[in-house]
Amino acid sequence: MFHIITAATIGITAMPVTVEADVSFGLSAFCLAGLPDIAVKEARDRIRAAIKNSGYSFPRGRVTVNLAPADVRKQGPLYDLPIALSILLATGEIARTSIESCVFLGELALDGSVRAVQGTLTAAIMAKSRQVESMFVPMENTQEATAIGGLTVYGVNSLQTLVDHLKGIQQLPRSEKIAFTAVNPSSDFCAIKGQEGAKRALEIAAAGGHNILLKGPPGAGKTLLARSLPSILPRLTHEESIEVTAIASVAGILPTGQGLVQTRPFRSPHHSSSAVSLVGGGTWPKPGEVSLAHRGILFLDELPEFSRYVLEHLRQPLEDGSVTISRAVGSIQFPARFLLAAAMNPCPCGHLTNPHKQCTCTLNQITKYQKKISGPLLDRFDLVIEVPAVEHDKLLSEQKPEASIDIRARVEGSRKQQHNRLAELGLFTNSEMSSSQLDDLCPLTPENKSLLEVALRSNRLSARGFMRVRKVARTIADLAGSDEVEVEHLAEALQYREQVKLD
Repeated sequence: MFHIITAATIGITAMPVTVEADVSFGLSAFCLAGLPDIAVKEARDRIRAAIKNSGYSFPRGRVTVNLAPADVRKQGPLYDLPIALSILLATGEIARTSIESCVFLGELALDGSVRAVQGTLTAAIMAKSRQVESMFVPMENTQEATAIGGLTVYGVNSLQTLVDHLKGIQQLPRSEKIAFTAVNPSSDFCAIKGQEGAKRALEIAAAGGHNILLKGPPGAGKTLLARSLPSILPRLTHEESIEVTAIASVAGILPTGQGLVQTRPFRSPHHSSSAVSLVGGGTWPKPGEVSLAHRGILFLDELPEFSRYVLEHLRQPLEDGSVTISRAVGSIQFPARFLLAAAMNPCPCGHLTNPHKQCTCTLNQITKYQKKISGPLLDRFDLVIEVPAVEHDKLLSEQKPEASIDIRARVEGSRKQQHNRLAELGLFTNSEMSSSQLDDLCPLTPENKSLLEVALRSNRLSARGFMRVRKVARTIADLAGSDEVEVEHLAEALQYREQVKLD
């Protein structure tokens, strides 16, 4: 019995799969065992044609291929190449020693060429953890595999060139890691005149990873402010980059030839999006928008226009930083640690807070509109900021606003302080701290306790809001370069909760 090692993707992790082939006498048949899905079963005709068109003979008799372990569903076309190799190994076309300590994956075309597949990065992580020496992947996926390091990666164009390499006829060149330059966001804060209060709130949100809601009339610049938020976020760390790239690879949205993703994701789904598209799902679960925004920003424009049923699905990911999707075949967990930025008008016509235009909505319409956002969801916003209409003199002013690069420098300084404080806990930002960690790392002073007691007694804060205010205050202190949370830091954090009115 001969076998080839490949990988099965489960969520954003991979596990090794052994491909075994047996050729025996009998009626001509090609059987696949080991819980393959329809895409894998359809590979039989592709593999047969690819082997023949590559100049090799497909064995006569009964060909049985087993994908082990048999209790794990095998899906996708990445098994084409390892199945073809296992058959050629069984017929003696290639030697057993040539495939030791190797992992293979790739889709085969009818002419024997090898096409790109999803989940290469997760397979590379698995291969490295099992101390595999070499990995053979489609040419388009080489940068994914080399991004991990510690593996000898070969890019494969066709089945024939791979077999020639394994037989020692002509060696494939090793794939080298290419450095990709991060693309700077197109929107910059220097293009936004006025709105200093909103910019300050966005700076705090970016520094601590806090959720933010922008409320204001149409044309005030809410969407532009939110779309400029990526320009002040710090670059992804190596660990974050691997997480983001793994999700993009599994979802099939990683650009061809791309290595590790260098820029933070910015996802902006339409308000007609379904719950499945937002949190993920499907018969064989795929990551949704909340996971695609992991370590980046999920921007929901016109928040009340989203279905309330859909919005309620955000509550668990916002609290846990992950999404668990359960199906009959098992449960899969996707990471979903994102910064939620949302924008909304104060009323249906949008001009309730606009000093330049008269609101035409009735009190009942305003109440109904604002009730579309439930209290529990609203309570999960750390900062709620009013974005007023821009004053005419500021629009006409020639004074240039502060650029994103200057704001980002302060954000990065704050993140360094957070790293020094939270690295041992495996956390990245203040927003990720639990209540016990917050008590240990950021104890309250008597003055801070007195201020919070006033807010609690006036019913301005829920228990969750109490913890979120403290986290925001810690971020404000970090931006100020202070080791301790002062009363003024806490007071500023409290003012961002003024707009939160719970059901």
